[in-house]
Amino acid sequence: MITTSIDALLVGKPVLFRGEGEESAIGSRRPVDRPVYLTFTGFEGDRVGDPTVHGGEDKAVHFYPGEHYPLWEADLAKAGHEPHPHLGRLGGFGENISALEMTEDRVQIGDRFRIGEALVEISQGRQPCWKIDHHFGMKGMTAAVIQTGRSGYYFRVIEVGHVKPDDAIEQVERARHGWTVERAFQLLIGGLHRMDGANAALQELADMETLAVHWRWRAQQLLASHE
Repeated sequence: MITTSIDALLVGKPVLFRGEGEESAIGSRRPVDRPVYLTFTGFEGDRVGDPTVHGGEDKAVHFYPGEHYPLWEADLAKAGHEPHPHLGRLGGFGENISALEMTEDRVQIGDRFRIGEALVEISQGRQPCWKIDHHFGMKGMTAAVIQTGRSGYYFRVIEVGHVKPDDAIEQVERARHGWTVERAFQLLIGGLHRMDGANAALQELADMETLAVHWRWRAQQLLASHE
């Protein structure tokens, strides 16, 4: 069971992201130094730019592991890029919470954590889109997230309550099915659904009650495409 603590608690509101009035909060979330009330749909004062694909009860809290930042910096340096300002601070991927010891290979869909007064449950990995490329001003970042599996993930809220920037994160329940966020991400997003024998695994995810509705639907669609 994991016990760690919040390294950054971040909230923000959508700002203009590119032309034609499109908005996003990926670059506007900033650390807070006060308790914030966590509701069933997210932190008070925090909003998403496009509620048709972001936010909602299955994506109430976006978590990103702090361990990934030095790895991204090393990758960019190896490719000959200058240090990127978004990687110089936690929140660079638009997350609400960042902490150590909770990487995608260590946590499972359905794992529950007590964070301050709130109780949360992992619902799905983050599915990257074109906004990551645009946010970093670098073509290929979205593809790199998929390739590396450094996706981050989402919590749904089981019990609401206040969360403070220095609160402990304590795992109180561990799922028993063996589906880490990394494993589910690689099957549904990373392309492993094309491997022989993937149907049984896809069926497991399609039937998993703790998996977010959208990812259960994706598993069902991938199954149907194999028929």
